[in-house]
Amino acid sequence: MTIDHIQLAIPPGNEATARAFYVGVLGFEEVPKPAHLLQRGGAWFRCGDAALHVGVDEAFVPAKKAHPALRVHAYDEVVESCRAHGVDVLIDEHLFEGARHCYVSDPFGNRIELIAQDPTVVNHQREAHEDDVK
Repeated sequence: MTIDHIQLAIPPGNEATARAFYVGVLGFEEVPKPAHLLQRGGAWFRCGDAALHVGVDEAFVPAKKAHPALRVHAYDEVVESCRAHGVDVLIDEHLFEGARHCYVSDPFGNRIELIAQDPTVVNHQREAHEDDVK
């Protein structure tokens, strides 16, 4: 089983703000929604293998604890893009599986974790885990 996409809620009428953040700040590209879903509002984004949908919720409340965690190849550049666009970046000094990571919030207050992609660290941990299983 794999995850197809993550969906975050946004308040009605804020698709342009979502596009500016997810495309302009985080570096996603917008992908077309199927025609039968267009009337619901929202937008779909993709970056590498990560697919993120934002859906309009009339009773919107930001997700402050539950969050997507995105592995980022150009971690330093994305963090700097966030800062350049006035997005607060909360660096977590504790490594996540050996990788640097931080938290940001989208313009609606939804929490997002950014994790530095480091194949060497990931492979090293995978090998260590495989040794534990043997």
